[in-house]
Parts: sequence; structure tokens; C-alpha cells
Amino acid sequence: MAEKIKLHPETPHIKRVFEIVDKLRSGDIMLFPSDTSYALGCDYANKKGIDKIRSVRRLEEDHLFTLICDSLTGIAKFATLSDDNFKIIKRLIPGPYTFILPATKEVPKLLLHPKRKTVGFRVPAHPICETIIAELGHPLLATTAKIPDDIYSGPEPEFPDDLFQIFDKHVDIVVDDEQPLSPKESTIVDMTGDEPVILRKGEGFEQVEEVFKIHNVESQVV
Repeated sequence: MAEKIKLHPETPHIKRVFEIVDKLRSGDIMLFPSDTSYALGCDYANKKGIDKIRSVRRLEEDHLFTLICDSLTGIAKFATLSDDNFKIIKRLIPGPYTFILPATKEVPKLLLHPKRKTVGFRVPAHPICETIIAELGHPLLATTAKIPDDIYSGPEPEFPDDLFQIFDKHVDIVVDDEQPLSPKESTIVDMTGDEPVILRKGEGFEQVEEVFKIHNVESQVV
């Protein structure tokens, strides 16, 4: 059974954050809120935790994981950034955006797309995420908390407690910000080529278009 830890969505209690970070450092995985939907996450260097998340979500080897960072500096340590991409990301973060970028050697191989050697990056506009990562000292590995059919085949959860109950036996920690469930998805931008490609129109898509115009960047939507 997972341990539920309640945190204020804007001013999370630091002592409780310390408890979460200690558990993450010990190898736990968690269900946690972001500025979009809930996600499953663990310390990015926690191989057993990553394997467990893969198992819970029934993920294929080529699944694109995301590193959740607390700043552009964090992204720059783990990704290869062109000057243009640096300027674009700087204008957009924090926010509901996932940027796919070439990974540096700092990223464990088990997180990388096996052929492209890329990984996703996010800097959510969410105080709980920011505080946990700041205390942890490095990124969280995360993926959206989508529910496999063989775990639960009922109606889509309407309330947080419904989601918590579904994942109760599959995670070690549930972080509850006592807010309604969000159906929002991030906008995904592939920045590995000469021009960025929008892989998914999600929250903040209009802002992405505006920033591209400012920088005279032509983008493709697929």
C-alpha cells in the first residue's frame, strides 16, 4: 500500500518534501501532480524504479521518458542545446511543454530512445515539482500516469482518490496536492532536427507558436 503525502499546491511543507526526497533516494517510485496531468516518477538514476515504472505502464523499449528539471541549467546539463533552441526554451519555461533533445552522456542509457539517443525534458510550472527537484539535486524521471487496461478497465477516474486507489499497489508514494484531476497534456516539441516539429498540440501550444514567430522559426506539425 502506498503512503499518501499531502502537500499544499503553492507552498508545499518543506519537512514533508524532505520525507519524499529521502524515499526517492532510497529507491521508491511515486505518483505525483504536475502542471498538466499526474505522472509516475522516480530518481532518474534509479534503475529498479525505472524498470518498475516500465512494468506498471507496460512500456515498450522505445518509450520516450521525460526528465523533469527545475531550470534551463538543469536541461543544459543533460541535453545538447543549439543557441536557437536555448533561446526558445528560455522563453517558454516553466510551463506545460516537453522538449525532445539529443541527450548528453550524463543521461543513463536505459532512459534513451534506443535508436535516436534522445530524451524528453520538462520544467513544469508547479511548486511541488520545483521543490522536490531542488531538494533532490537532480532531475526526476517521469512518464504520464496512464492506466493500462489490465490494471483497470473501468471509467476514467474523475477524482484524485479514484486515481490513487488504482495505483495504490503499484507505487510507494502518492503525492496529493488536494486539487481536481487535470486532463491537460503538455505540448511536445521535437528539437532534434534543423527545425522544430510539434508532435502534440497540448497546453501552451499558442505560446509556442508566438515564440517561434519572435525567433523567425518555421515549425512543422505532425
